[in-house]
Amino acid sequence: MAKKLKQQGQINLLTGDVEPPVRVHGKPEAAALIEVLRALRAHPAVSWAERMNSGAARIGNRFVKFGFTGCPDVLGQLRDGRLLGVEVKAPKGQLRPEQRIMLERINGAGGLGFIARNCKDVFTALQTKGSA
Repeated sequence: MAKKLKQQGQINLLTGDVEPPVRVHGKPEAAALIEVLRALRAHPAVSWAERMNSGAARIGNRFVKFGFTGCPDVLGQLRDGRLLGVEVKAPKGQLRPEQRIMLERINGAGGLGFIARNCKDVFTALQTKGSA
């Protein structure tokens, strides 16, 4: 009989135990984003959560801006209808002032906005602030 291997990033929703994924990306924030999105999409309090691309690029002769100033890395909706905004940061990453203001605006309007560096931050925030 084959031995069942634990999947990296597997989350036990009953106990909150997490088998953290091995971060193989050279960019710690990109790896954190993958981990945070998996945790959000697996959590029963979250209806949906999607990555928001923001920044700018030159396309031909045009300069195109994506997103808006302070836009969180992840936008979504909780099952109770509230807005969800998550700013994902690397272990030593800091919020820019416009990001802090946007999270404050989301929380002030009754939504849930927070910083996450890993899946544990997601579960902590949803457990402590996730219920209306």
